[in-house]
Amino acid sequence: MSLRHALLGLLSDRRASGYDLLKTFETSLANVWPATQSQIYTELTKLAGSGLITVAAEGPRGRKEYEITDAGMAELRHWLTEVPPQRVIRSDILLRVFFLGVLSPEQARAYLTELTAMSQAGHDQLRQLADSIDWDEGNLSVYGRIALEYGLRFNAMRREWAEWATEQIKQPRGRSGW
Repeated sequence: MSLRHALLGLLSDRRASGYDLLKTFETSLANVWPATQSQIYTELTKLAGSGLITVAAEGPRGRKEYEITDAGMAELRHWLTEVPPQRVIRSDILLRVFFLGVLSPEQARAYLTELTAMSQAGHDQLRQLADSIDWDEGNLSVYGRIALEYGLRFNAMRREWAEWATEQIKQPRGRSGW
């Protein structure tokens, strides 16, 4: 996924300013695809330059409201239906787990305990977000809830796995140096 497609997706629901899009990223997309203000505004300029969005209105202090064009909608649909999703192939968390054997069992368990807490905190944060949103029947609400549920289930699974993994680490017999 790219920021380009995230912005096109948001603009497919309704027109919005760069500030509005930034707030949407902060409240709903940050767990899926985080983006900074400068990244968003840079990409909006590129999208407008390539004819995928247009400035629908200009307000005070140079505020621009963008809307998706037919070409932008075609690009979004093409990406959704014809471009296969990229499989995540890097995980800093699991790479560290793979090498926990170089630590003492206590240190390895501490890492996994921290991962348990991180996963619970992520779950709690998403639960608060879910409870704070006034969900409606619009596309972004329906599919946003589905994406949020993935995050809730993923954090729950990772927490359960980290708890299980912690139990798998036993004190080694006859090893010195710990």
